Amino acid sequence: MERKTRRRGADLEEAILDAAAAELTEHGYAALTMDKVAKRAGTNKNALYRRWPNRAALAIAAYKHLVSAETPVPDTGELRGDALELLRRANSYWSSPQGAVLRDLMGSIGLPELLAQARDEVADAGSAWWLTVVQRAVARGEARPEALRPRVATVPIALLRNEFLTSGTPTVPDRVLVEIVDEVYLPLVRDR
Repeated sequence: MERKTRRRGADLEEAILDAAAAELTEHGYAALTMDKVAKRAGTNKNALYRRWPNRAALAIAAYKHLVSAETPVPDTGELRGDALELLRRANSYWSSPQGAVLRDLMGSIGLPELLAQARDEVADAGSAWWLTVVQRAVARGEARPEALRPRVATVPIALLRNEFLTSGTPTVPDRVLVEIVDEVYLPLVRDR
């Protein structure tokens, strides 16, 4: 009989995050339990609690693990094209199963500090892309240097998030993305 090697460290953490991500995707945050994740990962609850203090913290880590694939920042050679590409990616993502996990998490986490952490981590990931796009636009003379602030650079994504919240549709029509870029974003970041 072959004896199983006990996983430790990064291998065990990877197995736990894979199990938690699968549970979130298949059953949602409301059904996520430390017991189910431990069983699916082939470990015990103590291994989970040594790494995450509660299921909300584990769910946030699992979500980050789920979406950790690096996506290159678009470079179409113009601000309008880059901004539309980023918005289209976000629209597609938020309409996907992973996007459903994020929406479920944001709507279900009841602890204010964890909800704030989830929002910050999601926002931070997107800010870097938008700042890169605007930095390139500034270098090409398409945008004012003052636009290189996170709150200004990320206006399109905030407006897209608002569309999802207020319209309740599973995906935002492309014409709305074009309006966000052409009617709000470009006038905001270009020379006045």
